[in-house]
Amino acid sequence: MTDIDAEIRDLATRRHLPPAYLARWLRLDQSGRLALLELARALKFRTGQLVSALDLLDEISVREQTSAAKILARPRLRRLVTGSGSAPEHARAVLEELRAMRFPRLRETTERLQAAIAALRLPRGIRVLLPRELASDELTIQLAASAPGELDHLLDALLEKRGDFARILAMIGGDDDV
Repeated sequence: MTDIDAEIRDLATRRHLPPAYLARWLRLDQSGRLALLELARALKFRTGQLVSALDLLDEISVREQTSAAKILARPRLRRLVTGSGSAPEHARAVLEELRAMRFPRLRETTERLQAAIAALRLPRGIRVLLPRELASDELTIQLAASAPGELDHLLDALLEKRGDFARILAMIGGDDDV
């Protein structure tokens, strides 16, 4: 057993990583084991984040016929790890990027929807939220107003964009012809 394997086992014990996931981690080649260990330490991955990272790395590796180390060395991921912000923010961003690598069409659709929402140029006080990972076909719209006149303005803006919202909802529902 190498020092890297001992460190992985120690981290897995402290994080209560399920044995099946520890075994998957230890099956990676040495550079992959080390890259994931460094990532987990740098970002202080919680158990669920480590499980997600292992699942996503495994799926991306199979899909792209590449190693975990090469995936984790990609510039976009490295920038997310070393950029400004807190470790939890970095961990969330890294997992989002891994999901985007695993599900590229989901990323493209999400970007298209975000562009459509931005094109609405809604006033401050209206926030449009897409469903997480587009797992549902519901669009959430939040209003923040501190005066009745402001609320009226926001509601008028929503009514004015009613057709655009219908188009965005159709896109979320999978109608790419919209």
